[in-house]
Amino acid sequence: MNAAVRAVVRMGIYVEAKVYFIYEGYQGMVDGGNNIVEVSWESVSSILQVGGTVIGSARCKAFRNREGRLKAASNLIQRGITNLCVIGGDGSLTGANLFREEWSGLLEELAQSGKIEEEAVKKYAYLNIVGMVGSIDNDFCGTDMTIGTDSALHRIIEVVDAIMTTAQSHQRTFVLEVMGRHCGYLALVSALACGADWVFIPEYPPEEGWEDQMCVKLCENRARKKRLNIIIVAEGAIDCHNEAITSEKVKDLVVLQLGFDTRVTILGHVQRGGTPSAFDRILASRMGVEAVLALLEATPDTPACVVSLSGNQAVRLPLMECVQMTQEVQKAMDERKFCEAVRLRGRSFENNLNTYKLLSHRRPDAELPKTNFNVAVLNVGAPAAGMNAAVRSAVRVGITEGHNMFAVIDGFEGFSRGQIKEISWGDVGGWTGQGGSLLGTKRTLPAKYLEKIADQMRANNINALMVIGGFEAYESCLQLAEARARFEEFCIPICVLPATISNNVPGTDFSIGADTALNAIVEVRLHIL
Repeated sequence: MNAAVRAVVRMGIYVEAKVYFIYEGYQGMVDGGNNIVEVSWESVSSILQVGGTVIGSARCKAFRNREGRLKAASNLIQRGITNLCVIGGDGSLTGANLFREEWSGLLEELAQSGKIEEEAVKKYAYLNIVGMVGSIDNDFCGTDMTIGTDSALHRIIEVVDAIMTTAQSHQRTFVLEVMGRHCGYLALVSALACGADWVFIPEYPPEEGWEDQMCVKLCENRARKKRLNIIIVAEGAIDCHNEAITSEKVKDLVVLQLGFDTRVTILGHVQRGGTPSAFDRILASRMGVEAVLALLEATPDTPACVVSLSGNQAVRLPLMECVQMTQEVQKAMDERKFCEAVRLRGRSFENNLNTYKLLSHRRPDAELPKTNFNVAVLNVGAPAAGMNAAVRSAVRVGITEGHNMFAVIDGFEGFSRGQIKEISWGDVGGWTGQGGSLLGTKRTLPAKYLEKIADQMRANNINALMVIGGFEAYESCLQLAEARARFEEFCIPICVLPATISNNVPGTDFSIGADTALNAIVEVRLHIL
């Protein structure tokens, strides 16, 4: 949130506007006095790396009734404030919109009681509102990501990585409970990021008989010599009858049916704490700038808007439409329309859910199609965090589609020496959280090995090639394409997956590894400070 506050202040000053802090949220607006203070450029120095919010936040009962909003309006008029940037959840933003709708009536009432002049009613006739969503749950419809969500995910993954060490040592099952009373985003995405065995979220309850299905899955993973199991439970998880599924219930089930040594870890408010991630700092800064621009361009007829993230762009959406859609999600869950609830959560949530299901649950061999299509995967160039997760995804999706998947060791250099082997679903288990490149990688380009690589592709009947890497990967695939006239083995589908910490390749907003590198830089700077 502090990055958003900083961006609003500095952008406001840049456009020569007066900018005010309102401390303690709506309570400070109602109380007035020293809670509303004009600020300078230096007021927001050195707050980017600070967690929480330097201007405070408080629930305010007084603002929920008209008398409280009347006091708030009076305090704003005294300082000539007619533009508000509100950072909060759907409740805070709904309150802001109501305040805006009542504004002219509130001013008239203040004038009738003699608290403001009639001239002030005309001068400050309109209130403009722009919202930014600050919520670690990512529970607001209309935006791909809310401010604070990425940082909360970092806290969860840090805990999971630490737990995995002891879980592997003692062959334990860990049940992690994460925040998300009404939204399962944190549970879902952390499960996807750490390769959890099972996840429970309120929007997508498990089917009848989930208890036996989960236990079978845990046993299958142990049979593949996996020494640990991770189960993630959103605090609001429910079954298909809207009955709560708690972390303790899941633990007792595993102990009773399987006899596994099982522990529960409840993360609680740890997820809200700590320094913000690089992504959150950038997201909030961009949103803050867009919020000020939206206020500058607003007219009396402009509806209240919320600044959202769509793709990689900051966009403005009608505030109350997004609030209404957010409320529709809960309504759909209450009515057990869970598919509708997932759809209403948005494209990002739905894609994450489908990806998790695809990568975590292997279909029986009898149900898999058989294409006899051989796909090779290799890494090229410098290692980048996330390469192993990309290989895992490629392998498991390929197997699900009925293809035979092959892993190439040490890039094109290894390819030329025949370092290629078929790789199975279980071979890539546990790869998600590991850094570097487990397949190895070289900067060597294929140009001087073209004949040998063609021989290996012919010997292994490779029908498609996936190359993961940075600019070397681009250049490598170009060399293979240019050699198609001489080697028919290269006349196959070739795909590049951008992976470089420099984020310097065309065709993508983000390359694999760039976000991790940014967070490493931010962490080092924190130690310097």
